[in-house]
Order: sequence, then C-alpha cells, then structure tokens
Amino acid sequence: MAAANAPIAMKEVLTLPSVGINSQFITFTHVTMESDKYICVRETSPQNSVVIVDMSMPNQPLRRPITADSALMNPNSRILALKAQLQGTTQDHLQIFNIELKTKMKSHQMPEQVAFWKWISPKMLGLVTQTSVYHWSIEGDSEPVKIFERTANLANNQIINYRCDPTEKWLVLIGIAPGSPERPQLVKGNMQLFSVDQQRSQALEAHAASFAQFKVPGNENPSVLISFASKTLNAGQIVSKLHVIELGAQPGKPSFSKKQADLFFPPDFADDFPVAMQISHKYNLIYVITKLGLLFVYDLETATAVYRNRISPDPIFLTSEATSAGGFYAINRRGQVLLATVNEQTIVNFVSGQLNNLELAVSLAKRGNLPGAEKLVVERFHELFSQTKYKEAAELAAESPQGILRTPDTVAKFQSVPVQAGQTPPLLQYFGTLLTRGKLNGFESLELSRLVVNQNKKILLENWLAEDKLECSEELGDLVKTVDNDLALKIYIKARATPKVVAAFAERREFDKILVYSKQVGYTPDYLFLLQTILRTDPQGAVNFALMMSQMEGGSPIDYNTITDLFLQRNLIREATAFLLDVLKPNLPEHGFLQTKHYTELPDIKRVIVNTHAIEPQSLVEFFGTLSREWALECMKDLLLANLRGNLQIIVQVAKEYSEQLGVDGCIKIFEQFRSYEGLYFFLGSYLSSSEDPEIHFKYIEAAAKTGQIKEVERVTRESNFYDAEKTKNFLMEAKLPDARPLINVCDRFGFVPDLTHYLYTNNMLRYIEGYVQKVNPGNAPLVVGQLLDDECPEDFIKGLILSVRSLLPVEPLVEECEKRNRLRLLTQFLEHLVSEGSQDVHVHNALGKIIIDSNNNPEHFLTSNPYYDSRVVGKYCEKRDPTLAVVAYRRGQCDEELINVTSKNSLFKLQARYVVERMDGDLWAKVLDPENEYRRQLIDQVVSTALPESSSPEQVSASVKAFMTADLPHELIELLEKIVLQNSAFSGNFNLQNLLILTAIKADSSRVMDYVNRLDNFDGPAVGEMAVEAQLYEEAFAIFKKFNLNVQAVNVLLDNIRSIDRAVEFAFRVEEDAVWSEVAKAQLREGLVSDAIESFIRADDTTQFLDVIRAAEDANVYHDLVKYLLMVRQKAKEPKVDGELIYAYAKIDRLSDIEEFILMPNVANLQNVGDRLYDEALYEAAKIIFSFISNWAKLAITLVKLQQFQGAVDAARKANSSKTWKEVCFACVDAEEFRLAQICGLNIIIQVDDLEEVSEYYQNRGYFNELISLMESGLGLERAHMGIFTELGVLYARYRPEKLMEHIKLFSTRLNIPKLIRACDEQQHWKELTFLYIQYDEFDNAATTIMNHSPEAWDHMQFKDVAVKVANVELSYKAVHFYLEEHPDLINDILNVLALRVDHARVVDILRKAGHLRLVKPYMVAVQSNNVSAVNEALNEIYVEEEDYDRLRESIDLHDNFDQIGLAQKIEKHELVEMRRVAAYIYKKAGRWKQSIALSKKDNLYKDAMETASQSGERELAEELLVYFIDQGKKECFASCLFVCYDLIRADVVLELAWMHNMIDFAFPYLLQFIREYTGKVDELVKDRIEAQNEVKSKEKEEKDVVAQQNMYAQLLPLALPAPPLPGMGGPGYGGSYAPPPPVGGMGMPQMPPFGMPPMGSSSY
Repeated sequence: MAAANAPIAMKEVLTLPSVGINSQFITFTHVTMESDKYICVRETSPQNSVVIVDMSMPNQPLRRPITADSALMNPNSRILALKAQLQGTTQDHLQIFNIELKTKMKSHQMPEQVAFWKWISPKMLGLVTQTSVYHWSIEGDSEPVKIFERTANLANNQIINYRCDPTEKWLVLIGIAPGSPERPQLVKGNMQLFSVDQQRSQALEAHAASFAQFKVPGNENPSVLISFASKTLNAGQIVSKLHVIELGAQPGKPSFSKKQADLFFPPDFADDFPVAMQISHKYNLIYVITKLGLLFVYDLETATAVYRNRISPDPIFLTSEATSAGGFYAINRRGQVLLATVNEQTIVNFVSGQLNNLELAVSLAKRGNLPGAEKLVVERFHELFSQTKYKEAAELAAESPQGILRTPDTVAKFQSVPVQAGQTPPLLQYFGTLLTRGKLNGFESLELSRLVVNQNKKILLENWLAEDKLECSEELGDLVKTVDNDLALKIYIKARATPKVVAAFAERREFDKILVYSKQVGYTPDYLFLLQTILRTDPQGAVNFALMMSQMEGGSPIDYNTITDLFLQRNLIREATAFLLDVLKPNLPEHGFLQTKHYTELPDIKRVIVNTHAIEPQSLVEFFGTLSREWALECMKDLLLANLRGNLQIIVQVAKEYSEQLGVDGCIKIFEQFRSYEGLYFFLGSYLSSSEDPEIHFKYIEAAAKTGQIKEVERVTRESNFYDAEKTKNFLMEAKLPDARPLINVCDRFGFVPDLTHYLYTNNMLRYIEGYVQKVNPGNAPLVVGQLLDDECPEDFIKGLILSVRSLLPVEPLVEECEKRNRLRLLTQFLEHLVSEGSQDVHVHNALGKIIIDSNNNPEHFLTSNPYYDSRVVGKYCEKRDPTLAVVAYRRGQCDEELINVTSKNSLFKLQARYVVERMDGDLWAKVLDPENEYRRQLIDQVVSTALPESSSPEQVSASVKAFMTADLPHELIELLEKIVLQNSAFSGNFNLQNLLILTAIKADSSRVMDYVNRLDNFDGPAVGEMAVEAQLYEEAFAIFKKFNLNVQAVNVLLDNIRSIDRAVEFAFRVEEDAVWSEVAKAQLREGLVSDAIESFIRADDTTQFLDVIRAAEDANVYHDLVKYLLMVRQKAKEPKVDGELIYAYAKIDRLSDIEEFILMPNVANLQNVGDRLYDEALYEAAKIIFSFISNWAKLAITLVKLQQFQGAVDAARKANSSKTWKEVCFACVDAEEFRLAQICGLNIIIQVDDLEEVSEYYQNRGYFNELISLMESGLGLERAHMGIFTELGVLYARYRPEKLMEHIKLFSTRLNIPKLIRACDEQQHWKELTFLYIQYDEFDNAATTIMNHSPEAWDHMQFKDVAVKVANVELSYKAVHFYLEEHPDLINDILNVLALRVDHARVVDILRKAGHLRLVKPYMVAVQSNNVSAVNEALNEIYVEEEDYDRLRESIDLHDNFDQIGLAQKIEKHELVEMRRVAAYIYKKAGRWKQSIALSKKDNLYKDAMETASQSGERELAEELLVYFIDQGKKECFASCLFVCYDLIRADVVLELAWMHNMIDFAFPYLLQFIREYTGKVDELVKDRIEAQNEVKSKEKEEKDVVAQQNMYAQLLPLALPAPPLPGMGGPGYGGSYAPPPPVGGMGMPQMPPFGMPPMGSSSY
C-alpha cells in the first residue's frame, strides 16, 4: 500500500543523535517521555548530565550537569523529577525541581529502592518498589502514600509501565519476565489491575494496557474501559488477543459489552510481543506497538481490526500519546522519534473500501469529523427519514462529519414533516439534538431563533447566547430586534455588524458610544446619514452629536456649513443657532460666511417654485429638503395645482426622498386630495418594502388596481403579510378585476375559500375554480366542493372537478363536507376509482363503508371482510342505524369501550358477554366487572348462563375465571365454577377448576370445603391442603392429607396446627411409618419430652437429628438415655460427633472403664477435641485416659498438674518437649514450691530466648529471687546457653546481688546484651559498672559523662584519659577541663596534653582566664604554642611579662607572631627593665614602625639597635636623620659605625657634606674609600660587558663574510659564467669596503684605546 493512501501516516520528527545524544544512552533506562511535550535523556559520560528536549523546539535541547539514576519531566510543565540511590544503601533519594523558577519543590528519602516510577498525572508521581506501589503528590508537604502491594505474579518481573484512568479510581501495573522453559524467547507479560474503591487486585497475563472513557448510548455518565493485549503460550500454541472490558459497571445503566479480537503476527514475528498501547481519545482508536516495530490499529468500540504495518525496522522501547494529533510518539533504538497520526483524508475510504466495513467507516467519520463518508451518511439520512425515524435522522445530521448534513436543505426537510398531535415537531427534535452536541451554525441559529421569536420565548435566546450555542450574524440581529433591542445590539456586536451597531446606538441615543465604538473597531460611519437620522427624531440630540463631531481628532468629518444647512432645511433655527454659537467661539476668518447665513420667506418660495420649467428637477428636490414640513407640504400642493400631470414626477420624488420628514400620511393625503392614484402608486411602491402598516399596503393594492397594474396587485397579495385581508378581499370583489388571481391569493392565504368559490361560481368564472383546485391548492378542494354544493352547482361539474384532482385530494375533509350535506353518494365513483387503484387510505374505505351501510348493500360482508376501514369511525356511524352492525364493526377493530357502550345502551348483553369471553382481555374484564358498572349483574348472568357454557376454549374459561378472581367476586365465581365443574360439562374433571373451586370456597365460604373435599377427586391434594392450613381449616386439611395418604403432612397438621401430641402418637401407632414417628419425635423434642423423644427416634430409626438430641439430652442431663440413642446412631452412621459425645456421656456417668474399652475399639471420634472438652469441664481423670491414649504429652502434662501429679507432669513435659508445656508445668511447680522440679523445667525454657523474660518475671513477681538466680547460674553451663541468660543474670545481680555484678561483667563481657545491662545498672545506680559497660560498648561519650557526673564512685584518672581521647562530642572535652579544674587541678595539664589535638586552644585559654588560673596551665600552653594560636601566644607573653622573663618573651616573639604586637609593645615600652623596653623596640621594628623603634632605642642609648633598625627599614631619610642625631650628640664613633651599618642607604655627597661641615672627615674617610672601590669595580664590569658585546658583533660580521665567500666560489665553478655582481656594501671585486669601527671606550681619565687592543682598520683592498 502506498504511504500516501495508508490510513496511518508516519513521519520522523527528529533523531536524538542529531541533537547531540550518544547512541549508547538511547535505551529504556536512560530515555523517558512522559507526554508529547518533553523527552528527557540521562547521560553518564563524558560527564553526568540530563538533556531535556522540548518538542516545540527540538533543535534547542537543554543540557544540565546533573547526576541521577533516573529523570522524568512533568507531562505539562517544566518540572523535573530526579531519583538517585544513596551510596552504601538500598534507599533512593527523590527530588522534584521547578526548572523555570530554579527551585527545589520537594524531596524525600524512600526506605526501599524504587524499581520504576512514572508521572500518572501532572500532579502525581507513581513509585513502584519491589513490594508495593506508592503515590507522591507534588503539592504540599505530603510524603509518598502506599496504595497497594504488588501481587505474586509480578515477582521477579521488570516493570515497564504503570498507568491510571482519568478518574484515578483504577490502576494497572505491567511487567515482563522471561518466557516459559518450552519457549524462553517469547517474553511473558503480567499485569496487576487494582481498584481504589474496592481495595482489591486482580492478576492477569498481559504485555500492554491502557485506559479510556467511552459514553455508552443511554448512559449520560462515561464508562471506564481498559484495553490490554497479551501473547501467551497455551498447550504449545501461541495465542495473541486484544481485550476491551468495562470497569465498575454502573448499576441500572446500560453497560459496555466485553470485546476481544485476535492479534495476527506474521511468521517472521513469531516471538515478537506488545510493548506499549496508546488509545486515541480523539478517534477512539487503539494503537498496539510491538517490540520489533509492528503497529496494530483497532476500533475501541467494536474491537475491529483497522490496520497493521511495520513502522520501524529497529526495536521500539518507548511510546507516548500525541494528544492533540490523535496519534502517538515512538522512540526506537536508533534514536528516531516517530510520530504516528491518522491520515484524515484516507482512513474512512480505507475502512469502507479495503475493509468493506461501512458501519465502522461512518462511525469513524462522525466521531473524528473526517471526510470520505459523505455519500454513506447522506444515504443513511434519507433512509431514516423515509422510515419516519426523525429522532435518529436528527442525531445523524447533528453528528455528520464536517457538517455535510447541517444545511438549509436539511432544515427544510424537517420543516416539511407534518406535526403529529401530542408529539414534538421533528424540526424541534433536530434543533434540540444540535444544541446538546454543541454550537449551531449561522443558518441553524437563524431558523431556530425564528421559531422561538414566533413563540415569544425570548428567555431561551438569552440562555443560548449566554452558553454560546448560537452563531451571531447580522440577520439574527435583525430578527431578534423585533422583540428585544438590547439583545439585538449584543448580537450585532458579536457578529461585528458595525453599521447595525452604530444604528442601534443611534436609536438608543447613545451618541457618545458611536464614536467610541467606531474608534475601537476602526470603522468610519456615514456621519451625514447618522446626523440626518438623529435630526428626524431628536433635534437636540443632533446638536449634541454635531458638537461631539466638531471635537473629534483631526476635525469634524462633516463641514460646519453642511451641518448648518441640515438644521435649516428642517427649520430648526434654534438648534442651528445653538450649534453655530458653540463652534464659532474661536472666531476664525474661515467661518465668516457662517456668521452671515440667511434664508427666504414662504410666499417668495411659493411664488418662485411653480416655475418648474426653469428649475433643475434635482435641485428642486434637494431644495425641498431645506424646508420645514408645513412649508414643504404647502409647496407640493401649489405644484400639483399648477400642473398635476407635469409636476407629478417631482412631487413623487420629493415624497420618496423626504417621506420621514414630511410624514407618509401627509404625502398620501396630498395624492388622495388630488385623486392621483398614479402618484400614490409610485410613492407607496418605494415605501412598501420598509413599511408594515396595513393601511399603506391596502392603499398600494388599491392604487395598483385602479391604475391597471394587475401583475403588481397579484405580486403584493401573494407576498405581503401586512395588508388587511378582509378589506382587501372585499375591495377586489367589488373591483371585479378581469384576472381573479389577486383575489385567489388573498382568499387562499387567509382562509376565505368559500367566499372565493361563491364569487367565482356566481360570476361564471369556473375556469378559475378548476385552476385553483388543480394547481394552486388541491388541499382546499373539500371547501370548494362544499361551497359548490351549497350553491347547488350541477353534480357533473363537481364530480369532474373531484376526478380531475384525484389522489391529490384530501379524502377525510372531502367526506366530512359531503357528509355534513348528506351527499356522500356523490363520492361513490371517486371512491371506487381510488379503491381500484389500490388505495389503502382509511378515510377512503370509511366513506365507502358508510355509503354501503346507507344503501344496505350487504353491509355485514363489507364490515367483516374489509381490512382498511376504521372500525371506530364506521361503528359510530352504524350505532343509530343498526346497533348490531356497530357491534360487528367494533368487534372487528377490538373497540372495547365503544362495543360495551353500544351493547349496554341497547341491552345486547348476550353479545357483550360473548365478546368479553372471546376477547380474553384482563383490562376489559376489569372494566365490565367494575362495581360502578350498573349492568354488571346482567353481564354476569349472561356469562354464567350462555357465554361460558357455549365456549369450548380452555383459554377463554381460564381468562373468565381469572377475571372473576381479579374482580374479587368469590360468590359469583363459586356459582360459575359449580356450573362448570359439578354439573356434567366438558370441564367437570378439570384439575385446575376443581382446585380453584375448593380454594375459592376456602377463601369465601369455608362451610362448603369439607363437602367439596369429599365429592371431588381430581384436585391437587398437597397444594389444597397447604391452602387449607393457611386458612386455619385444620380438620379439612387433615382430611385432605389423609385422603391422599400424605401421612407426614397429616401428622404435621396435628402437631403444628391442632397441637395434639397425643393424637399424633395415636396416629403414628396407626400408620407405623418411620417418617411419621420422626415428626412425632421432633415435636416431643421441641416440647422438652427428651426421654419420649429419644424413644420415638429409636422407633423411627432416625439418626438425622442426633445433634439436636445430644443438645437436648445434655440440657436435660439424661445421659443414660443419650447413651442408648448414641449406640443406635453408631450402628447407622460413622460420625466423629457421635463417638465423641458417647465418650463424653460415659465420662459424665463415670463409666471410665467403658471409655478405655471404647477407645480401644475402632471409632471415628476426634479424641483430641474430646480430651480438650473433658479437660475444660474438669473431668481430668477421663481426660488423662484420652491424652495418654493419643500420646498428647503436652495436654497430659497440664492434666497431671491439675491432678497434683507433678513428677508425672514433668515426665510428660519431657516427652512433649514443648516450650509452652514446659512453662505451664514449671509455673505450676513454682506455685506449688516444687523448686527442684521447677528448675528442671526452667532449664528447658530459658534456652529459648523468647521465653526467658517470661520465666524471670514469673519468679520475680512471686519473690523467689534466690531460686531464680540459682536457675540462671545453672543455665550458664548449658550447651545452648545464649546471650539472654548471661544478660538476665547480670540484671538480676544488679538488682539483688550487686557484689557479684562487676565480676560477672568482666568475666562475660563478650556474651552480654550490654544496652540492656546498661539500663539495669543505670536504674540501680551502679556507676562504676555502668562506666565499664559504656567503655566496653564503645559509648565513650556516655562513659565520660557518667565519670564526671558520679566521680566519687566512677572516676579513675588513667581510665578517664583513655576515654577522653575517644569521645565524639567535643563539648565533653571542655566539660572535662571544667571538671579537672574543679576537682583535680593538679592533673589538669596531664589531661590537657591528652586533649590537645581535640580542643580549641583559644577556648581552653579563655576558660582558664575566666577562672583566673591561667598560670596553672603554662606547661600546656608552652607545649601547644607551636600551633601559633593568638590566644595562647598572648597568654604566654602576658605570663613572661609578669615574670620579667625577657629572654623567653623575645624567643616567643621571634617564633610565634600571631598576637597583638603593637598592644604588647605599648604595654612594655615603659617597663622599668631596659631589656623589656628593648623588646618593645624590637617589636616595633618587626611591626615596621621604624621611627618608634629608633626613638625608643635612642632614648635608652641603644645606638646599635637604632642603627640596625634604620638599616633594616630601607628608608634613606631615617638613616640620614640618625647620622645628624649622632653629630648633634657628638657621637663620632657612632657616626662612623652608622656609615657602614647603613651603607646602602646613605648618599656619599651627604656624608661628605656632613663630615666637611662638622670636621669629621677622618671618621668618614673609611666609608669614602669603600665607596670609591665599589664604584671602580662597577665601572670595570661595565667595560667588560662592552668588550664582550663588540666581540659578538665582530663574530657575526665574520660569519656573514664566510657565507658570501662560499656563494662566490660556487659561481666560479659554472661554465661561461659572468663575474658575480658586487654585493651591497662592498667596494669592488674584492672584499674591500668601508667599515666603521665602534666608538672608542674611555672613562676614568684614561686615554682612548683601540677596540679590543688592535690597531685601527682603514679602507684597503686586496
């Protein structure tokens, strides 16, 4: 099949590799597509990221660096859900992010791993774990809620889908698993369907499933459907099915019937299977997609196969519904994103042509509004219409694809259907169907509104418009305007009929809205026409409108002169003046002519206007528009007086143009005044179409008739709806026009046909009569015939007229007209003609029958043989003529009411009785037997005496009897039945009638019952007997049962009703039947006569009631009799209950030896239950026998306990070896203080962990502590000794023997439940032991806390040091500091050294500083000072200052600089010790405060320190200032020393200047020598560098020369070579050239020397 003609179109939307997705990530675990909006891809290399592809712009993917195990995009919005497994656990962390807002919405940590998850709605996530399914809402702060648990069939399945229906009441989970061993390659599919309301699951086999909603006809609520596809292996055969079923069918509503269809897989796809299913809600199609790329398409409603094809060569692993397109998206392993949609142009033709399924084709076309089924739909519509199935036709037209039937022709077709009385018109059915389906089109809206307007139901229009059910149009607005202007304006606005909107605003005088609306819609109205319109009705409003126009942007659309002329034309001087006064306020020059405008007087106008020959007609007409109404009318009269014929055309034109201003009535009066019908004709002809005035329409008809315009008269009378019909008819009859068609139009339209016929006949216009009947309206022929008969027209003409119309003539009114005039015979020939043509019209045959009856032409034959006449009509006709004929007619038509009436009226009760009996109608019988019927007795007499005796029909007899019974006439019924049954008749031996006779007597006359029982034999004895019992006729019932040998029923009557056990026993002895004795026994048992009842049961050999007998015997305590009965029962039945009760009875009467003998014999007793019962009722000896026999050692043990036989109980418990038994025996021994035996039992109990605590509590609650400890100590040596025993013993030691506790803990620390023992020690306040346990359990924090809180008992320094380094809570370390500071300050440095790596040294220093014991931890601070902590440094420096240990202080300052240096320096710069002040200067120097350091050194005469500080500062100014200071102080040696210390900073010229000025050259001279020597060395270095640079230049030049020489040598070797051209810079053929030597180097007063010690080179050549 060509792709273009395929019903399903496929296209590739995009490929994931094209947007940068690596093919290794195109898998089911990496790609998700929750809707047709987004695709989400999870990448794990080269880096973890999530790629989001927006399907609206697929080439712009969003890539984000995110690490997750799964990512899902929300179906509707940009919300991303992420799932990641927590490392080292099986838990998953779930997060939801809003990508647009860049915020995290929710997160949750699932306690178990999520195997599959999916968005089941835009607000809900479905989470599937290995065991359960949860729902997690994205709204609020809610956590995932468990919905249901997975069923067993999904165990070890890979979950591939999870869905919910639109109501979220049904859920389905789908998984796949490896195939069966016989065919492992066929993957198995499993499904779990869950009902939220019922909280129930159902397991099914299916690979794919989907939900849908479907509206079943007759059910207003949509049904929920599930469709699922499966492929299974059944008995070696592969079965592939598609199922569609309804979920939760609605009670009392039509339901969806289950559908199924086969999935046909090609041979090459034998192991293929469905992986996805999507349902198109747009077309109601099911798409089934398989793994290998097959697509199956099925119809949802019928499960009919529509299409199959392979859509992908690569496996498909993911699909999603394409909602708007009605198809689906599919992603295959190649990364193709395919879109499958319905090919709307071909699918209907494909289904109707290729599949030959016309019904499905039409259904598809209707539901999807698809082309291709137009012909089928139209044919079906006409078929329904021809069958008068108008409702179905309306529904088909409403749902027709593409609205092909929603046309004016369809509306006309429904309009043409005659309306049946009491039924909804088909047209209204059609419109009602359309309204329920949606919105009407323009034509439909107009037609429906026309109906509603005619019925004056405006409210319906308002409701429909509010619901947007009607399409607004200008025509609709025009129609509604006739009833509601406001509603019409709304319609015009919706229809954008701008001119009509403007006109409506003008009518409402809302002129400001006109301008606003026009501006909004961009419309330019005809402002001149609007102004003229407003002027006619509201002059002042016109002024306001004109002023508003003058203020519009861009100026007034009408010039002021034109506006003024409009006012003056209508003589509105005041309004014109008001307008001009307002607009002329600016006093502009261009408005000057408006300020001088004038007009003439009426006499002048009248004098000039009659000269029409000199005035242009159009100008004259326009001039009339400037005149007032009175002046214009006066001028028109003068013109007509002057020249009626010549000026008539002008006057007509003026009247037409200004009819609204002048008034139509005024114009008409002028024409009538001058009797100008021609003018009236032309004037009214232009006004007629817009007028609804009846008088105007009549005058126009009159004028047209009098001017000879017969065709116009005929047209107006035919088309106009506004003229006075009576007046027009009379005028036309008086006018006696030669053409009668106008009169025919009027009379036919308005019901004057008799008058028309009389007029035409009396004026001998028979041709028009024939034409009217034959061509115009054959339906009115009966009226014509009736009037002709009244006018005594010849019968031949009438008959010819009737025959000329024939079948077009309505028979019923024609017969009625002739019958009223007693002229039916006139129609004989016509009716016989119709019958001969095969007419089956009931009216034809009715009329013919009446004629035959009147003529007495064998009427009985006609009445019985003619099948077409109406029995009711003809019978009514016969009643006064011959009532028997009426009975015949009524009988034939089963006209019950009429026949009853006529027979009752005429006392024909025999006929009535026969009819009623033959009719066999329950309703008829009910009517005639009604007590209100005064003739009931006469009828009953005739039925009893005549009708029934004559009848041989059992059905008639049965119906009659039933009627009497229904009417509750028992006495009459007995009378009737005695007549039939007791007197020899055909029904004397009738079984049913005999039954009925007796039953009726039972109900109505019980005294006759015994007589009937004795006389009648053929009746239903059992049933009648039961009825007698119900009627409390017990003796009669007993007699009936005895007569029919029903002994059991008879004895039951004696027992249950007569209540005589003695008569029953007597009767039982007489009949000697087991069943009878059995009933007697039951009765005796009920009465408490147990012994008598047992005897009777034995006589009856009845074992069935043994349960009741046993119960009664036990209640009465008659166990001896019960033993006899049970022994009898055992002979017939092997019942465990019987044998068990027998043992129990033996026990009750203390026959223990019989019990031992009985249990040794074969029996079926449930000995266990019997033994339990004996034990419960304290029959311990008997119970001991039973339990010993059945080896139930557990029960035997507790039984022996009850018997105080403890040693035997222990032995039995040893055999039972049950924990429960051991406990029961043990506790019993404890209570009896048999501690030795109790310990034996206890050792077998405490080895069970679960029972240990119970035993311990039992001992402790009774105060046996030592015995319990002894038991536990004995249990330590058991092979199965467990942790619980050691722990429980430790707890007991803690409570009762604390001296043994520590030893026990140390010995068995590895076998103890330490947390439990910790709680016990805590409760008993054993702090030392508690500390030991905390250390053993690695709870060092608690151990440290316990030691510090209970130090008198728990503290040990070495132990605490070990604990302190292991605590996790750092705060405990600081608490330990406080603890040692308060209780053990001598050991604080030891503990701090241990904690040094765990504490904040600054905080420790702060603690001790606040406590005032800072010196106490000096060793600790010295030890940790290497960390260079500010607080430690400052604390130690503070201590050194206080101790005046300047050496340690300087050492601290040098090694650790993290402290407030300036603060320390300021603190000690005034210290009394020089060394301390020197340290302060040193600190200033380190801090870069050179001046302060130097000043402090100079103050203390520490000149060496001052010089070193100046040298280190690198500041020349400080050094030179220090020189000046030394000169000022006369410290020459210091001056000389400073020169060398600050050598690099001091300038030589400054030194020479200071030395020369202060006569200290000698002290400066060593410095100068050093300076000169240094500078000389520098110059030598520079010279050396220059020589090396020159040597490099020469070396480069030599290399260049060698290169040139090699080139010339190569040139000389060439043959016939020319001399080489000179090189640039060379002086000739040799190497000569000018060479500029480098400039001479000189300096230091030395003479210039040649470069490199060589003689200078001059210009030379070789």
